[in-house]
Amino acid sequence: MVDKAAEKSGPESLGTVIVAGLANLAIAVAKLVAGLLSGSSAMLSEAMHSAADTVTEVLLYVAVRRAGHPADARHPFGHGMAGFFWALMAAFATLIGGAGFSITHGLHEIGHGEELADLTISYAVLAVSFVIEGISFLKALSQVRAEAGRLKVSPQRYVARTSDTALKAVLFEDGAALAGLLIAASGLLAYQLTGSPVWDGVASVAIGLLLLGVALHLIRANVSLLIGQAAPLRMQQEIRSELLALPEVENVMELLTMMLGPGEVMVAARVDFVDDATGAGLERAADRVERRLTERFPSISQVFLDPTPGRSAQGGRMVGDDADRDA
Repeated sequence: MVDKAAEKSGPESLGTVIVAGLANLAIAVAKLVAGLLSGSSAMLSEAMHSAADTVTEVLLYVAVRRAGHPADARHPFGHGMAGFFWALMAAFATLIGGAGFSITHGLHEIGHGEELADLTISYAVLAVSFVIEGISFLKALSQVRAEAGRLKVSPQRYVARTSDTALKAVLFEDGAALAGLLIAASGLLAYQLTGSPVWDGVASVAIGLLLLGVALHLIRANVSLLIGQAAPLRMQQEIRSELLALPEVENVMELLTMMLGPGEVMVAARVDFVDDATGAGLERAADRVERRLTERFPSISQVFLDPTPGRSAQGGRMVGDDADRDA
């Protein structure tokens, strides 16, 4: 479960994005120079990879800034979903700019391979890039571990559940960048050992497929958030338990949750209050419910309670019972 106390970390995520963006910009230029000098398809793919990552970081910067805008009359639930949208655009940049170029350029190299020039500069650039990308990756990983530690969950679980799409994107893309550098170096080494430029092209295609996988994963995660993803099932169950613990609540007939933005959750519940509750008593109970939920779950920013059992009364169901257990 991810709550606002640990996840509402816009400034820290913004810093992580800026570090990653500056690193990728410097690396992209160095790789481009090395690729043009050596004629290596893998190096040019890596240059495009870093260029795409730079564009991605710019879009993630926009995502963090836009998601932090306060609610207004036209957007009463805030601008959190703007963060999901721009993070989705960043994933498309990785898909089109990074994966598309790397795969097509690699296939061209396999079919029309040419001899490569001196690769010393390429190896030097790959080594320096690995150090710089490693620093950016460690910063993102440090933030993930800090957030996961506050929630007392594993970093893997936090990354799987978090709605901080900017942090998640930086972590995945920096990890892919480190793997891509190793693949590019392997392609150059295989070329030197065999004399066949096919291996350089194969490395380029492998880098493209790696970026394709990362981009599709991030696209899927952001699309799910954009169309109204519910809070994690564990959080839904604990919200239900908190409601049922109140003496005025007889039953929770229906519970709906939705992620409004990074670290922002809306709760809407159809509640069956005890029969002898008065109008004033219902008002006090509703106020107590909201205070209790927001204290227990700081990520909850909106609470709506309906005191009428409605159509769900017969089943007493909670939306999410049949949903994906890993949501």
